[in-house]
Amino acid sequence: MSVIALEAVSRWYGNVLGLSRVSLEFEPGVTALLGPNGAGKSTLLKLVTGLLRPSAGTVSVLGEAPFANPTIYARLGLVPEEEEFRARVSAVDWLEYLLRLHGFGEADAAARARKALSEVGLDSAAETRVTTFSRGMKQRLRIAQAVAHDPDILVFDEPLTGLDPVGRRDVIDSIRRWGSQGKTVLVSSHILHEVELMTREVVLMNAGKVMASGNIHEIRRLMEAHPHRILITTPDPKRLATRLIDQDGLHSISFSEERSQVELETQEPDRFYALLTELVLDDAATIHEISSPDDNLEAVFHYLVGK
Repeated sequence: MSVIALEAVSRWYGNVLGLSRVSLEFEPGVTALLGPNGAGKSTLLKLVTGLLRPSAGTVSVLGEAPFANPTIYARLGLVPEEEEFRARVSAVDWLEYLLRLHGFGEADAAARARKALSEVGLDSAAETRVTTFSRGMKQRLRIAQAVAHDPDILVFDEPLTGLDPVGRRDVIDSIRRWGSQGKTVLVSSHILHEVELMTREVVLMNAGKVMASGNIHEIRRLMEAHPHRILITTPDPKRLATRLIDQDGLHSISFSEERSQVELETQEPDRFYALLTELVLDDAATIHEISSPDDNLEAVFHYLVGK
């Protein structure tokens, strides 16, 4: 049984369709929901966390429907897209209060609150009133309150919002760590390069629909309508192009002596990567760099949505 499962789930807001017949399963580890604003990411996360009831289809979390289910809520940690802190108390007092609501004893709640603040880099601000926090500090506190009770499932809606570069790096590292510890982590984002630092498991969404899901490399490999581009930097691009031009599976090849580059298109990228290695070893070809403009989330997403 999957940790989280959605089967033919749709959600309407009046006459507006927010999510359309989505079927997905999530296992332990980090999975990113990626798409532009309005893609349906937040709606999906609200359905998973029981904040919304599906208009059609079924949502299962740990084998139960999450809507209005306190048993499931206790095993979830949520960082919503926007949340205002109104409590005029210190960060540690705020977390202790929430942990006591979870049923933890006074001493345990105090220890967990301190640990959670340490995990998000707010040790020195533990005694500071939350109302004086900067936007980035409040975002760190949201993450701390999501993990303080050690839930099995973490749901982060745009968790890097408001963070400075150091904060973004720290949160990305933490998300990867929680995933490696066996937690099921769902993260939504529209920032492609940040998602790539968190995980290779993605759900690509647009206009309330799932365009593709799985490992980003596998998704790209299966996109047969778009040949895979490989960019090679070499001091003798004409010579390398001549060696490659007769290879089976090559869609096109071009070279630029001025930029010392060869670009090829193929449906068999793995074969050509191996071939380039052979050329270096057997033919004394000099290659300074091999890269792929297509081997990233931005290219895959743009191919899928036609933009």
